[in-house]
Amino acid sequence: MARAVLDAALAKRRAAAQQPRRRTGGKGGEKRLRGYSGPGPDPRDPQLFGAVLERLMKARGWERPKAEATVFGAWEKVVGPDIAAHSRPVKLDGGVLTVEAESTAWATQLRMLTGRLLRQIAGEVGHNVVTRMNIHGPAAPSWNRGPRRVQGRGPRDTYG
Repeated sequence: MARAVLDAALAKRRAAAQQPRRRTGGKGGEKRLRGYSGPGPDPRDPQLFGAVLERLMKARGWERPKAEATVFGAWEKVVGPDIAAHSRPVKLDGGVLTVEAESTAWATQLRMLTGRLLRQIAGEVGHNVVTRMNIHGPAAPSWNRGPRRVQGRGPRDTYG
């Protein structure tokens, strides 16, 4: 029985010696994991920082916060220089963007351009990031506090 096992092993060795040797790491679709990568692209090669950052953001699920930050950080690029010079984003909460205009006239103009602005924002940062816009004029000064504040209803000859 031992002789039969030895003969089988010798026959297997002779058969392997007669076949041509295959090189590992060649073009046979096998990836070579050690040594130099060669002329083709390899996952170990240096990567562009932007590409690595994009993969990281996708893996961690940070696309939506990135898009929301783009609305504030690149406001001039998103809506254009004319509108950006006369307005600024204040808050983005639940898809509702609050924009403060420079004057009440600009607030009215922006309300008429809301549809176009929503399309521009969607084209720049993605759909469903901003679904609605609340546009208001500049905040009026508060007369509730200050050095000349009068307790009660105040004097009746000024405002009323």
